[in-house]
Amino acid sequence: MSTLLLSRTDVLRSMDALPLLEDMRAAFRVDAERRLVEPQLLRSSPPGQATLEVSFPGTLSALPACTVKVLSRASGPTASRQGVVHLYELETGALLAIMDAGHLMALRTGVVGALAADVLARPDSSRVALLGAGPAASMQLKSLRLVRSLQHVRVYDEEVARSVDFAARMYQALNLPVRPALSVEEAVEDADIVVISMASPEPLLLPGMLRGGTHVTVLDADAPESVAVSAGLLRQSSFFCDHRELNARQGAPARVGLGADVIQAELGEVLAGQKPGRSDASQVTVFGAVGLPFQDLVAAWHVYQGARGDDSVRRMDFGA
Repeated sequence: MSTLLLSRTDVLRSMDALPLLEDMRAAFRVDAERRLVEPQLLRSSPPGQATLEVSFPGTLSALPACTVKVLSRASGPTASRQGVVHLYELETGALLAIMDAGHLMALRTGVVGALAADVLARPDSSRVALLGAGPAASMQLKSLRLVRSLQHVRVYDEEVARSVDFAARMYQALNLPVRPALSVEEAVEDADIVVISMASPEPLLLPGMLRGGTHVTVLDADAPESVAVSAGLLRQSSFFCDHRELNARQGAPARVGLGADVIQAELGEVLAGQKPGRSDASQVTVFGAVGLPFQDLVAAWHVYQGARGDDSVRRMDFGA
């Protein structure tokens, strides 16, 4: 069997956000009903060297495949990330595909953020605050439009010029009013949905900063030192996550000294009807994601199905 070798361009050409959103919705539900194996998220950071990360095994009872993701992250002010996802046939172990992880992870994370907002944010939510103006923020904004009709967006970044540039690009790309904010307070003052995609050594959100009914999505799993949401706000809100034990060990609660007792439910448990989600319109909800291997599997399988019939995709035989 030949293995597909999928570049970033191949991955981009083979992904469709809306079907992937529905695939991810079903996958969270299946994972809650029958988790085949506990995920392993390993990270090694030798002093002065690149950080290596491995996430495995991506498994889901509904799919006949599994994944292993390998990333390397350069250190320093110009930090960059590269990586690949290996997709294996579950029964035989055959290597079905090796694919660039960059866009795969970006869209996967965007879809998970949108799914959390769809489940936990008020149905009438239309005003968005983005804390962070990097590529992750643009993917989150594009994905949110799949689940909510948005009226306007405010974006805050520590670099004002980046906020201004982001606002201009997103307005042109989405025809959506987007304007830069000069502070976190200004960005979130009337927001229905807040998305945090920037790391911060100090809390960005404190008690009293959010209106009742606001939903917050925290997507800073790549920065284990980040404490973007304060302990006080987490205690006052209803916290949901993608995996209870991992969030209790290394997610948003753990980083501010809190434990599993602040976790109301996993998102999959809400989707499967095992635990309640938002209970009223005034409740503040927070979703924290560490990023799970089964999410990589869903995205990789989605790409593989789109690429396997593409004759322009490169192939290689790794057999003996």
